[in-house]
Amino acid sequence: MKAVVAFCSIALLVGATASAEEPAPAPKPAANSADAGVKPLSQDSSVDDILQALQARGQGLQDFAGNVRLTDTDTATQDSSASIGKVFFQKKPDGSARIRVSFDKRQAGDRIYNEPHEYLLDGQWLTEHDSRNKKIIRRQILKPGEKINVLKLGEGPFPLPIGQDPADVKKQFDVTKVPPAKDDPGGTLHVRLVPKKDSSFAKKFHQIDVWIDPKADMPVRIETLDPNQTEDRTTDLSDVKVNGGVKDADFTLPNPGPDWSTVVEPYGE
Repeated sequence: MKAVVAFCSIALLVGATASAEEPAPAPKPAANSADAGVKPLSQDSSVDDILQALQARGQGLQDFAGNVRLTDTDTATQDSSASIGKVFFQKKPDGSARIRVSFDKRQAGDRIYNEPHEYLLDGQWLTEHDSRNKKIIRRQILKPGEKINVLKLGEGPFPLPIGQDPADVKKQFDVTKVPPAKDDPGGTLHVRLVPKKDSSFAKKFHQIDVWIDPKADMPVRIETLDPNQTEDRTTDLSDVKVNGGVKDADFTLPNPGPDWSTVVEPYGE
């Protein structure tokens, strides 16, 4: 299941919870916080300003595409490895969403390997293409009739305050603004979310750090530290295009070869 956890970490807005409720009508997409009637972000923005902008961004988010790099680091040894590829996200008309993450390279130390590995979350099914082992794994992660709200802050494996009421975020986390550092992505705003002791997130994370591009009101780096502070996972996004329109082809996995095997795991198994 480690692969599934890795995918959920990448699917950046995946604060995934199951819901059988009918979705609210999709709001008109906003290019940034100013278009949504929210105070534009700047280096002087407060925590409340940032959370309000992230709320507006989530409400107006219809799709995005960009490059992704997922780095896992052992905090004791500082050994790390990274998977490199592309990510596509689209909110569908029925309120559900689909996400494809296509890794094509893996980096260990100074060496980079060609290692295709893809994930597609669409509806009830999470499909994994493992090229190294020539295997397709289809996991049914939801019951029939359930949907994933990828922007909901709640019980999901990777929470972010995107599209969420700032008051709800503060009920779950202590949120602070972190001063700029030399290793930050250029021009970003850095906020840290520390789960409150009685929050369900306290069992999953020691802290979550988010770097936001103030021009797009989008996270460009998300870093999580596990409760034992032994594993640091960083997701970097670059060349992100928001509400630029994605195509069905962006969510189509390649056809496997005749020597590939397929494993299907129905819900609950």
